[in-house]
Amino acid sequence: MEKIKSFCVNHNKLKKGMYLSRVDGDAVTYDIRMAVPNSGCYLENAGIHTFEHLFATYVRNSKFSDSVIYAGPMGCRTGFYFIVRDRVSHKEAIALVRDACRFIADYKGEIPGVSAIECGNYLEHDLQKAKAYGADMCKVLENWTVEQLQYEV
Repeated sequence: MEKIKSFCVNHNKLKKGMYLSRVDGDAVTYDIRMAVPNSGCYLENAGIHTFEHLFATYVRNSKFSDSVIYAGPMGCRTGFYFIVRDRVSHKEAIALVRDACRFIADYKGEIPGVSAIECGNYLEHDLQKAKAYGADMCKVLENWTVEQLQYEV
């Protein structure tokens, strides 16, 4: 079997940030790297679960909602994949992710979708951890540019 593209990225060179992972037709996948790979410091399940609920709620209620395909955590617990239609420019995608992180960092209130009816693991959430992840990524992405979307080779 062929090696998939994400396994061809040198994870030892990845830093926190937002990267263009791949383009498949009109679907654009972004790698939102929230922890340095192989560093021994990974995102905690409850925090990324809450981050996912808030991130997905924010982007699916944005002006780009019709272009959002998917937002979800990586199995390695170092970040998220964010997939949008190519109607969203790279600059707009960076701004949307930055705005979503600010929304999460500043969030007050009940976490969306935390009942047993709405979520398959509704008891495992950590709003404070999600807020910390959001605040950290706000700093990382503060001046992020389209040029920085390219993986370091």
